[in-house]
Amino acid sequence: MPSARLTIDPAFTIGGVNRRLFGAFVEHLGRCVYDGLYEPGHPAADAEGFRTDVIDLVKELGVSTIRYPGGNFVSGFRWEDSVGPRDQRPRRLDLAWHSTETNEIGLHEFASWLEKVGSDLMLAVNLGTRGTLEALDLLEYTNIASGTAWSDRRIANGREQAFGVGMWCLGNEMDGPWQLGHRSADDYGKLASQTAKAMRQLDPSVELVVCGSSGAHMPTFGEWERTVLTHSYEDVDYISCHAYYEEKNGDLASFLASAVDMDHFIESVVATADHVKAVNRSEKTINISFDEWNVWYIDRYQNVDRIEGIDNWPVAPRLLEDAYSVADAVVFGNLLISLLRHADRVTSASLAQLVNVIAPIMTEPGGPAWKQTTYFPFAVTSRLATGEALEVRLETETYRTDAYGEVGLVDAVATYDAADGSTAVFLVNRHLHESAEVTIDVRALGEVRVLGAETLSDDDVTAKNTLEHRDRVGLRPNPTAVVSGSEVTITLPPVSWTALSLG
Repeated sequence: MPSARLTIDPAFTIGGVNRRLFGAFVEHLGRCVYDGLYEPGHPAADAEGFRTDVIDLVKELGVSTIRYPGGNFVSGFRWEDSVGPRDQRPRRLDLAWHSTETNEIGLHEFASWLEKVGSDLMLAVNLGTRGTLEALDLLEYTNIASGTAWSDRRIANGREQAFGVGMWCLGNEMDGPWQLGHRSADDYGKLASQTAKAMRQLDPSVELVVCGSSGAHMPTFGEWERTVLTHSYEDVDYISCHAYYEEKNGDLASFLASAVDMDHFIESVVATADHVKAVNRSEKTINISFDEWNVWYIDRYQNVDRIEGIDNWPVAPRLLEDAYSVADAVVFGNLLISLLRHADRVTSASLAQLVNVIAPIMTEPGGPAWKQTTYFPFAVTSRLATGEALEVRLETETYRTDAYGEVGLVDAVATYDAADGSTAVFLVNRHLHESAEVTIDVRALGEVRVLGAETLSDDDVTAKNTLEHRDRVGLRPNPTAVVSGSEVTITLPPVSWTALSLG
């Protein structure tokens, strides 16, 4: 049986676990909004048309901040369409996803939904087809109390109190040729800097996210970050990262090691940001907002889901509705480990997305809502990961992958909360066929006991939760966690994700 060993010591701190790490993303895409969180004809709908079964699942998921309304959608979005009387809102063609946007749900309605689920709003502005002036108008509408044209328009539209949006994205994936208004790094950096300066003149308290690369695979990756930050370093607080992973050509071994790529991506962006900091002789540090991440079968979208045709603009079509397997959930949980491992610099993240669209929550119109396999690692990690993220000094056997070379069979991270003395350990076993025995040195914690151990695994790593079999996959207690002196041992099944809670 393969083995691994790790050490937990509260002195080995990485950084505080920011609650914003457990954010999500809602875009006007497919059935994320319509027939997802909003379905007025559903038996579980509340007075505003929001599905209460979805609200309950989002609350249990433990989502902190939700990025809205895009995504590619935002680069063609006129925010004014989404406010005011519903019967006067225009229907628009969304070029990003070749769909029709009814604007039935807009800023006011989404803010009301956020209050129901207990999450904060992270708002994106359109720097694709629009610019600085429109961003200022939106900021005035959301954050100025009263006495101006846009703030008084908000009040007339039924919202007396300002929305008070704190975190803002300066466009979306502006490095991508697919993006409406795609610009060079030089042009975008200048526009982002100009817009950031103007927004801070209006509201100095805002936190601003400048667009980084939409993936480490982009030909401009690295140089894009350097150029954009050269223009905007002193004007912004975060640079974004986006990353999606999928199993390709049946190479499950490489897919299970996807977090290796995420680690490298984060560390490369940090190095580039710190280079600009040194060149600028700046005293501030730019952190990362990893505001799109997930498992996404992009090839299936391109080959199956993609909508085309000048006369084909459906409302809320079924797009990107990936059904996630056990293996997908293990990779997903490992990506959360990577984010925690970089908690000193990744202080905001958004799971993309939340409902129906590459999502942990699925719904059927007029029918049930259910948890995908990826729901479980997120909900448990959001609940248990508090206090400080810890470096665990992991020793593990390795295996060979075609994509990433030699990688560890076991991966892990831990958190420690001094307020209540609780420790959480998150582990994955990437071995395709064998269990792994992990020994954890806990002597620095003093006397400990196992409060709980849950594992996501299955003899069939392709097993999924579907409409017909909504509870096929879930977490199971792991009875192998045992304390012996100053060590805790636990056995991890092959292709598994585990959360261990110690107190």
